[in-house]
Amino acid sequence: MIINDATAVSEVTAAFHAYEQALMADDISAMDRLFHDASTTIRFGVGEVLYGIAAIRAFRTMRGGSPQRRLTRVEIVTFGHDFATTHAEFLRDGNDRRGRQTQAWVRFADGWKIVSAHVSIEAQHS
Repeated sequence: MIINDATAVSEVTAAFHAYEQALMADDISAMDRLFHDASTTIRFGVGEVLYGIAAIRAFRTMRGGSPQRRLTRVEIVTFGHDFATTHAEFLRDGNDRRGRQTQAWVRFADGWKIVSAHVSIEAQHS
C-alpha cells in the first residue's frame, strides 16, 4: 500500500480546503456535496451526535452557520488511492481554546467524500 501518494494527497487537500471554505461561508449545498450521501455517514460535533446524512443535513439547516475559525495546523494522510484522514487544529474567533477536527475521506465514483467526522473543543484549563 502506498501511503501519501502525491496525487491522492493533492486531491484530498483540495477537497479539504473546499469543505473549509464552504463551512466558513455556510454554503450548505457545497458541504452536502462533500459528505457521502448515506445513512452510514456520521458526524460527531462539539454538542451533537449525528448518524446518517439526513441528520447531518437537518443540523446544518437549523444551525445558521458555523462559528468562524482559523486553521492552525492540518495533517492529511492518504492510504492507497481511495482512503484518507485529515486532522485539523483550529481557533474559533474570540475563543482561545483549541478546536480539533478529524475526517475520514473515501474516493467514490463522484469524487472524494467525508464518511466520518468528529469535531471537539479542548477543555478549559483552570
